[in-house]
Amino acid sequence: MGYTKIWIHFVWTTKKRQPFLTKDIKSKLITHIRKNAKEKDIFIDAMNGDKEHLHALISLGAKQSVSEVAQLIKGESSHWMNKEKLVKGKFEWQDRYFAISVSESVLSNVRKYIRNQEAHHRKKSYAEEVEAFMKTYGFEVDEG
Repeated sequence: MGYTKIWIHFVWTTKKRQPFLTKDIKSKLITHIRKNAKEKDIFIDAMNGDKEHLHALISLGAKQSVSEVAQLIKGESSHWMNKEKLVKGKFEWQDRYFAISVSESVLSNVRKYIRNQEAHHRKKSYAEEVEAFMKTYGFEVDEG
């Protein structure tokens, strides 16, 4: 097998952007996601977020795909959140997510951006962040 180094910046949100991720819940969730990811040989370099979303910087393994990693993390973590009853009602992630490739030359910038999510969102809402992502990376808006 060859050597690979493919960095992906993932972003995903709670269903209907519900602000379920309080500081305490988010901390427990991230700890759980990191532990579960390690068991599945998913390397998470950085992870953080705000009340309704998470960012993760992940290095894909040679046999991993973006969709597989997103499904493993999101599916298992929502199941765990519900099993642990960390929020009232049913916890779900939205089906969609962002996944952007990251060059080695900007890894430290992406790590810093992810690490500083709380401060970032005191200045810019998640909706504004999504709009900037869409423009910066040339995504087409799909209202469906």
